[in-house]
Amino acid sequence: MTRAQKDRLTSDLRMVCMRVSRRVRFEGSGDLAPHQFSVLVRLEDGPLTPKEVAEIERVSAPSMSRTVNGLVERGLVARADDPTDGRQVILSLTPEGRRAVKETRRRRDLWLATRLEHLTDDERALLVEATALLERVAAE
Repeated sequence: MTRAQKDRLTSDLRMVCMRVSRRVRFEGSGDLAPHQFSVLVRLEDGPLTPKEVAEIERVSAPSMSRTVNGLVERGLVARADDPTDGRQVILSLTPEGRRAVKETRRRRDLWLATRLEHLTDDERALLVEATALLERVAAE
C-alpha cells in the first residue's frame, strides 16, 4: 500500500467511524441528549462526585453542573451528601435512570440492527471481521 493509499484509508476510516458513532448516538437517543446519556453510563457502576464525572467526561465543572441539574430534575440522577465529607455531593442513578440507560441502549442497538438487516450475509460476515480489527486498533 502506498503512502497516499494509507493516508486515504486513515482519513476515510476516521470519517466513517465518526459518522456511524454520531448516527447511533443521535438516532437512538430519544429525548436524552448524548452528553446526558454519557453521564448516566458513568454512574452505572456506582456513585461518583460531580467533579469525578466532569474529569472522566473532560468537561468543566459548570458544564457538568448544568447537565447534572437537568438529570436530577428529570428524576434520572439522585444527589446525596457524602457521609465522610459534608462539602461533597454524591451522584447516583435512580431506578428511572437505569431504565433510561437500558432503553437508550435498546433503541441504539435497534437502529443499527435495522441497518445491518439490509446487508447480505457476506457483508455481515465482513463486518464481523472488521469489528475484530477495529477492536485491535482501539486497544493499541
